[in-house]
Amino acid sequence: MRHLGLPRRRLVASLLGGCGLAATGCRWTLADDARFLRIGTGPITGTYYPVGELIASVVSSPPGARPCGPEGGCGVPDLVVVVQTSKGSVDNVSAIQEGQIESGFSQSDIAYGAFSGTGIFAGRPPMQNLRALASLYLESVHLVARAGSGIASVADLRGQRVSLDVEGSGTLVEARLILDAFGLSERAVTPVYASLVKSIDLMRADELDALFFVGGYPAAAVSELARDTGAKLVPIVGPGIEALLGKHRFFTKHTIPGGTYPGLDEDTPTIGVAALWLVSAGLDEDLVHAITEALWHPNAAKVLAAGHPKGKEIRPEDALRGVAIPLHPGAARYYREHGIAENGDE
Repeated sequence: MRHLGLPRRRLVASLLGGCGLAATGCRWTLADDARFLRIGTGPITGTYYPVGELIASVVSSPPGARPCGPEGGCGVPDLVVVVQTSKGSVDNVSAIQEGQIESGFSQSDIAYGAFSGTGIFAGRPPMQNLRALASLYLESVHLVARAGSGIASVADLRGQRVSLDVEGSGTLVEARLILDAFGLSERAVTPVYASLVKSIDLMRADELDALFFVGGYPAAAVSELARDTGAKLVPIVGPGIEALLGKHRFFTKHTIPGGTYPGLDEDTPTIGVAALWLVSAGLDEDLVHAITEALWHPNAAKVLAAGHPKGKEIRPEDALRGVAIPLHPGAARYYREHGIAENGDE
């Protein structure tokens, strides 16, 4: 069994602990010619996790799988991609840098800050083991308010109980930047540092007034909360946001369409960042080239589009959107070959 440098005991434990995480389920055979690659995603209730499952299904081609064609997948021969939960972007970039996982998803701003040692990573050694494989889709900043809270804008968060998510999440980074853009420090609100799942439980119990969440829409947890409690999305607009966009080039204006969540009929203006698939610089160039080719195979597009609302946004023409760290040489080679990257070399 080839496992990209993983000790066999740790790898088997990872597979058993992640039973059902990848789309191939728990019926793997640990064949000697199988290779395994991990993707760090996010909480199960977010968007990274289900998108990771989809990508695992189109990139994997375990030993004995049907060959590429109308009836078979077109993944990398003998490769099984294992999807792992995590706290999110910050956790994932750190895990890749430290060699704990081979790849992971990250917000584009987090990836750049980690690679360059800037932003929240200022004062820390740059994480120069990070390389980009692809930009996947835009992530939306959700500001969700409890029904009856009276919160209609970011400014209304003053004095309210607000979940900013947990340390290690990209959401916490974005929440702090947005609060600052409106002249609100964390001390101006009653901050709660809880996961999305815990935050929703608190809001159901009327112990939380608002929560931030960064992820692709629709997020299942937000849909359930809106349907069951009448929670609303709060627009993120105003002069503070214009200044934020001018200062941080990774943000872009974005809209969550009306009808995305139960009871929310009108469009909600917000901001977004690109979700990137990052890999370790040490991964074999030919392997990463094959993974990139499998991701953008026409057969994969059909599976992605049918499997999740964000899947149809994963398109080769947007493969470099928001990428501000070096591409892995294997990915760069693929984009040069297909005329996508003008400057693919590191």
